[in-house]
Amino acid sequence: MMTKSASKIHFRAKLFRPAANAKAGSWTFLTLPKNASAKLPSRSMTTVEGTINGFPFRATLEPDGQRGHWLKVDRKMREAAGADAGDVVTLEIEPAGEEPEPRVPADLRKALAATPKARAFWSDITPIARRDWIHWITSAKQLETRVRRIGNACAMLTAGKRRVCCFDQSGFYSKSLSAPKAAI
Repeated sequence: MMTKSASKIHFRAKLFRPAANAKAGSWTFLTLPKNASAKLPSRSMTTVEGTINGFPFRATLEPDGQRGHWLKVDRKMREAAGADAGDVVTLEIEPAGEEPEPRVPADLRKALAATPKARAFWSDITPIARRDWIHWITSAKQLETRVRRIGNACAMLTAGKRRVCCFDQSGFYSKSLSAPKAAI
């Protein structure tokens, strides 16, 4: 699974509070330095294991739309690391040995249940492929688009399509994905 590097990636990064949820005590995030992201096996979402200020964690990095990654640091993780927004934290990460099974949204699960051939094919693809399908569906900004994507996903899976087409998982070309904006 790990194609680029099997060694640990060490870096320091500043924690930010997202502008959309700037209240104290909420979650924070950090953006990986470009050289750290370059050592990961994918520009898309990738699961890592490691430590933040010595606290062990496992999380999925999100693409930042700039060929890099960002990490959501929830309150529990932030408090265990003894850090808060504005602090610089030390991380040591490496790609996880195995990608976790993604949680399938209820509307997609219902559509797959109603389409036996798509459901059977869904069971045959990798967790990473399933995650990409889910991400494509959940990244829709409007309900109508999401409903259409679920229908299209079932049709494409029924036809034997293993990967979603026309979806830039890194966000670089479509600018559909990005790190949150930091509160000032």
